[in-house]
Amino acid sequence: MCVVAHPDDECFAFGGALALAAERGVETYVVCLTDGQAASNRGDAESGPELGEIRREEFRASCEVLGVTEHELMDYQDGQLEFVAFSVAAGRLVERMRRFGPDVLITFGGDGGLNTHRDHVMVSMLTTAAFHWSAQARRYPELGEPHKAQRLYHLSTSFFMPERQPPMPVPWTVVLDVRSVWERKAAAFRQHVSQAPLVEKTKDMFAKYGGEEHYALVAAADPQAATLSTDLFEGCSE
Repeated sequence: MCVVAHPDDECFAFGGALALAAERGVETYVVCLTDGQAASNRGDAESGPELGEIRREEFRASCEVLGVTEHELMDYQDGQLEFVAFSVAAGRLVERMRRFGPDVLITFGGDGGLNTHRDHVMVSMLTTAAFHWSAQARRYPELGEPHKAQRLYHLSTSFFMPERQPPMPVPWTVVLDVRSVWERKAAAFRQHVSQAPLVEKTKDMFAKYGGEEHYALVAAADPQAATLSTDLFEGCSE
């Protein structure tokens, strides 16, 4: 299960992990909290709601390319996640976790990702809380039976976007080789036609660094030492 803030996050940041999981026959579920209508790149949209509708369709198309089993775009306002009622928003993610029952949960780190976006920070905080609260029977008892996921990973990075304030990412514990699915990740990104300037701007960066994705194991179902791995599912029970 992957939780993101905006359409294109699913491929820009997590596309390799999602495509690799799909190739292994692993069911995947991407939850996006906003429709991205506050984006700087507007495509042909003449209003925020129109851009939101365009980006919803782009998100659907991108998830299809990545082989995502189930995807959902929620109704929060782009650029305003820091003002949501935290426990309510986290509870909505808890409900989805208990329904889908993921073994592994991936999301942004608290740094906000390569562009240090405040919505990414909030997605990280909400998803991290939901990971822990989903397993606790006393939290949200009205939202279904508790579900304990086995792994929570935050996205990390080995490079920074030029002209952006560098983030302070957590040290990674997983280096994921995504070269075998790179073309699929790139094709998914191209589905976001309204964001074509971003696709073009980051082309050289991804050509240089895009063969790997980095993740930090920040929580697990069982006590364990942090070790370096090449597989998000290593150590997970069947």
